[in-house]
Amino acid sequence: MRLIQCLRTKLKDFSNFPKEYIERSKKQVYYETPRAVNYLPRTVERKRYRYTTNRPWTGQFRQQNMPGTIRKKVFLTPIVEWGYFRGDRIEVLVGKDKGKQGFITQVIRERNWVICDGLNWHYRTIAAEAGFPGILVKSEAPLDVTKDIRLIDPSDLLGCEWEWRYTEEGEMVRVSTRTGRLIPIPESNNQTHDYRTKAAYIERAKDTPAAVVEEITFEAKLCTFEMDIMNEMGIKEERIPKKTYWY
Repeated sequence: MRLIQCLRTKLKDFSNFPKEYIERSKKQVYYETPRAVNYLPRTVERKRYRYTTNRPWTGQFRQQNMPGTIRKKVFLTPIVEWGYFRGDRIEVLVGKDKGKQGFITQVIRERNWVICDGLNWHYRTIAAEAGFPGILVKSEAPLDVTKDIRLIDPSDLLGCEWEWRYTEEGEMVRVSTRTGRLIPIPESNNQTHDYRTKAAYIERAKDTPAAVVEEITFEAKLCTFEMDIMNEMGIKEERIPKKTYWY
């Protein structure tokens, strides 16, 4: 079985934040050349990160990936076509909760992890100080989708193997290989980070209508703003610019 190192740069996280925002949040620049005409743009930045249950846009993620931090390498099996989503009903195959069923509440694709509500949990001590023993909190540990869980067939509520198939309309769907029944993707997977779905959103007076957002109002051109104004006003440039030379 081919293994790859889990410290990958490609983000496959669950969130509705823009990818540019997430990349900017976790970016660590070691050196950057001055922004001047006599310098070539060169940037030395961190390319590999250690992914955990802390999401890449949080302060805990940055603290765990501080420069100079040495951590043991972690290897995982690459999954080409991901098939586990928030809200899926799964069965645990290992540990003290073996045979129990639950629902996925968080997906961490960088580590092939899912976290299930009330399953594979342990007690964790927080806020421990001198003279104070701390507080015990219940925390769910991640489960590996390649060996620790399997999906539940909705027709008989039993664990099953599954695969991606195509419908007559060309849509990719998950199908149980045991019964041939479809395993639909839960609606909760479409929820944003504030637990709202697209179907439940109501346009307000100050919101931009969806029809306007989908309308294309910009046409790319190889001309400057001044050239656009001249074209609109019918002004034709007849002057010949003086030649300039760069060394």
